[in-house]
Amino acid sequence: MSISIYRLTVPVFQRGLTTLTNYLDKAEAFASEKGIDPVELVATRLAPDMLPFSGQYQRATDSAKLAIARLTGTDAPKFEDNETTIAELRARVAKTEAYLATVSPDTLDGAETREVVISPGGHRTVFRGDDYVLSFALPNFYFHISMAHAILRNKGAQVGKLDYLGRFS
Repeated sequence: MSISIYRLTVPVFQRGLTTLTNYLDKAEAFASEKGIDPVELVATRLAPDMLPFSGQYQRATDSAKLAIARLTGTDAPKFEDNETTIAELRARVAKTEAYLATVSPDTLDGAETREVVISPGGHRTVFRGDDYVLSFALPNFYFHISMAHAILRNKGAQVGKLDYLGRFS
């Protein structure tokens, strides 16, 4: 029994974006409770050479929209990567959710065998569509969600494993 590329991507990305939205709620509440400027949280990094909280959101949303674009041979929406507030991060997540909502299962028919080429850091890698999803797109997406989680946790916000996993219905 096979699982469709649609099922491996769109609903998974949507769930992860819901987690990111929930983190924004937690970040706002934490900032308010502790008297921290929310802009400070958005700019927080775990280490000097890592992306800040905002960068984790930028890369997670990019991972979702670019995966779909690469798998369908279309162009993804372009975002400026200039978010500095929680409201701007919310808007970015919402734009990504709106884009994903336009993708139907049949849009990804045959994507498992589509050739996907990426060049991170100038290193060209060619994947088969299903390998791209399983070995690059999903791990990359979840890496950035987990880094957003870690940044909030490191600052003292009350986020835990169930916040990361999301709610099950």
